[in-house]
Amino acid sequence: MRDVMLLGARLVLGAYLSVHGAQKLFGAFGGPGLDKAGAGFERIGLTPGKPMAALAGATELGGGLLTAAGVADPAGPLAIVGAMTVASATHRANGPLAANRGFELPLTNLATAAALAATGPGRLRLSPPLGRRLTAAVAAGGGLLAAASLAKMLSAARAETVSGAATDTAPNANPESDTARA
Repeated sequence: MRDVMLLGARLVLGAYLSVHGAQKLFGAFGGPGLDKAGAGFERIGLTPGKPMAALAGATELGGGLLTAAGVADPAGPLAIVGAMTVASATHRANGPLAANRGFELPLTNLATAAALAATGPGRLRLSPPLGRRLTAAVAAGGGLLAAASLAKMLSAARAETVSGAATDTAPNANPESDTARA
């Protein structure tokens, strides 16, 4: 029963993340494709946008496929953990609920991937797990990439807040003010 439940969790999480990555990379399944995804990444401070979107899409697609198949465990779930950490932070300003475009879904994906990384894929998988050294290298590399992406996005958000505050306090910055209309 345990192995069947792990297989189900891996298939659901892996399939959805694979589709999400394919949406970014190829515009598949009604997704934006790399150019539009890259423009979105630029807007949130993950620059250069197109390469960052490609990295995120490849991480989601690859991590999802590895997770679904149970191949090279725990590389797939760890890739998803990194991608969903950045995605959760991206949606943080909207609050916790998905109805408000918040971080509910990325955080749920992150928690599921972390649980799968900790428990393993079960017996119903296509290959044995990675060795300890390779697992440590994968976790360290993914953690560094996620940390760098988070730092880049958060510093861009701070810079935007500071420049926005300067603009808001400038004379006649508000186009609705009486002096701006004159």
